[in-house]
Amino acid sequence: MPTYAYRCRECTETFDLVRPMSEAGEPAVCPDGHADTVKLLNAVSLTGGAAAPAPSGGGGCCGGGCCG
Repeated sequence: MPTYAYRCRECTETFDLVRPMSEAGEPAVCPDGHADTVKLLNAVSLTGGAAAPAPSGGGGCCGGGCCG
């Protein structure tokens, strides 16, 4: 199950909840019992089984000939 981050507007604490995706939009109560919370956006990184290949062309950061 995914973990969602929330912030309480009353006590300003952040907390995580593990809940099914079907409950992602449901209200969350902070650990101190406050109901005025907001769901935070998390940066999610999805990775496959193999690493991305390095750029070919031997041109440094952008793969072209501009930087070396």
